Amino acid sequence: MYTLLKTEGSARRGRLTTPHGTIETPVFMNVGTLAAIKGAVSSMDLKEIGCQVELSNTYHLHLRPGDKVVRKLGGLHRFMNWDRPILTDSGGFQVFSLASMRKIKEEGVYFSSHIDGSKIFMGPEESMRIQSNLASTIAMAFDECVENPAPREYVERSVERTTRWLDRCRKEMDRLNSLEDTINRKQMLFAINQGGTYKDLRVLHARQISGMDMDGFAIGGLAVGETHDEMYDVIEAVVPYLPKDKPIYLMGVGLPENILEAVDRGVDFFDCVLPARNGRHGHVFTNSGRLNLNNARFETDDAPIDTTCSCPTCRNYTRGYIRHLFKAKEMLAMRLCVLHNLHFYNTMMEEIRDALDSGTFREYKVQKLAMVRGKL
Repeated sequence: MYTLLKTEGSARRGRLTTPHGTIETPVFMNVGTLAAIKGAVSSMDLKEIGCQVELSNTYHLHLRPGDKVVRKLGGLHRFMNWDRPILTDSGGFQVFSLASMRKIKEEGVYFSSHIDGSKIFMGPEESMRIQSNLASTIAMAFDECVENPAPREYVERSVERTTRWLDRCRKEMDRLNSLEDTINRKQMLFAINQGGTYKDLRVLHARQISGMDMDGFAIGGLAVGETHDEMYDVIEAVVPYLPKDKPIYLMGVGLPENILEAVDRGVDFFDCVLPARNGRHGHVFTNSGRLNLNNARFETDDAPIDTTCSCPTCRNYTRGYIRHLFKAKEMLAMRLCVLHNLHFYNTMMEEIRDALDSGTFREYKVQKLAMVRGKL
C-alpha cells in the first residue's frame, strides 16, 4: 500500500508498505544484479550505508545459479541474507541489451545465453514464475525496452505487445500467489510504461495500464539513447496520467542531477548501476563535484574522499591511500569507493525526503545541483 504523505509542486513524499517492510520514498534502490553488489559489498554493509531496497535481475539469476536453486534455498531474502525489500527486474531490459542474441515473438523472447550460448525462452509467464521462485518483494512485468530513437511504427507495435504481455503477467502472478507452496504469496507487481520518446504513445500507454490492477508503475525505456531533456519531457508527459495513489519508478536512472530533476517531476523510485560501476573505477561522487581518484594529484592527499561524508570509507581512509590501492590493483580500492558512492546516493535520497517533509525541496534542489556539478 502506497501512502502519499506530502507534495511540493509535482514532487512527492510517500511511503510504500510491503511484505518485507516499509519503504520511505523517494528512494534509490542499490543494484545487486546477481544478488550481490559488485565491489565486495555485503548485505550487512548495505544496512550500514542506509540502503532500503536491493534490486536483482531475473534473467541473470535464472541463468546463474538458477531460480529453482534460489527457491530451494528459501528465496532471495534468505539466499543473500537481506531482510528488507527486494525488487527484481523482469528480464525485459535484456531484450534491449542483448539485442544481438535474441528474437522477439508474440509468445515471448528467445535468447542465446551470454554465458554459454545455450537457448533460453522467456515470456510473461516464465518471467513471473522465475520471480516467484526468487520470492522478491516487488516483481516487474515483462516488457520490451526499445532503443532511442526507434521508428514510430515499431514502437507502436512494441507498446501494444507490452500491454498484452502485462495482462498475461497479472494473470500468472495472481495464479502463483494463490498457490500454497509459493514462498512470497504477497508478491507485488509493477507495470512498465513504454513508448520511446513519442510522448503521445507514452500517454496512451499510461492511460491503458493505469486501468489495470497494479501495485506500482514504472517508466521504462529511458536512459537508452535519448538526451536528458528528452527524458525529462517524457517524465513530465507521463506522470500526470499514472495513478496518484501508486508509486512511480523511473528505471535505470541515473546521475544525481537526473534523480533531482525526476523527483521534481513526481518520481518515487530509482535504480542505476552507475554509482557502483563508477566506484569500481575510482570515480566518486562528492558534495563538491565528481573526482577521479586515479589522478596523480591525489597521490599525497590525506583528506577523505568527501569531508562532509560520514560513510565508512570517509571515516577511515584517505584519497592518497585509496589511489595507492587502485594502482596496486587491490580489491579493497573498489570496495571502499563503491561503499562511498552508494552511501552518497542513499544519503542524498534521505536529504530529499527531509527537504520534502519541511517544504524546502526547491531550495534544496538548486543547492544540491550546484554542489554535485562542482559549482559550490
